[in-house]
Parts: sequence; structure tokens; C-alpha cells
Amino acid sequence: MPALAQTLGKAVYQFRNAARDVQNEIMSSANEIKREANIKMDQMDINLEEEHPHQQKAPNIPQRKIFTPPTETSAEAPSTEGTNPASEEQAAK
Repeated sequence: MPALAQTLGKAVYQFRNAARDVQNEIMSSANEIKREANIKMDQMDINLEEEHPHQQKAPNIPQRKIFTPPTETSAEAPSTEGTNPASEEQAAK
């Protein structure tokens, strides 16, 4: 029984090491791809600056949306035609 447990422990240890190696290789490849993409993007920026040297790059500032409440238009506003201004003053009091 102890030999079986020892063998099983070694197998689990080797499996974890192999999984860690695979994970490290994937992360290494992903980081290399990111570096290559950044270099290409930097080269594109340089090419754009060479083509249009007089244009400055705009800063990347997120735009905020400003809420503006709806306003009443003449079509939506209640009509006051045909009403007596004196009666409106009395109703306001």
C-alpha cells in the first residue's frame, strides 16, 4: 500500500509540473505576440507621423455624455389661445 501511495504522489507531482510547463509556454507565446503587435503598432504610428508631420496626435480622452432634459416646444406646450388673462391671474392666486 505505501508503494502505491508513493507512486501516485510522484504521478501527481509530474502532472502538476507538466501542466505548469504548458501554462508557462502559452503565457510566453502570448507575451511574444503582444510585443510583436506593439512593435507593429508603433511602426504604424511612425509611418503616419511621417506621412502627416503637421498633424498632431489627439489625446485619447473619453467623452462624457451630458444629460439635457427635454424642453417643451410650441407643439407640446399647452395652448393659451382663447383664454381670459384675468381669469388666469385669479387662478394663480
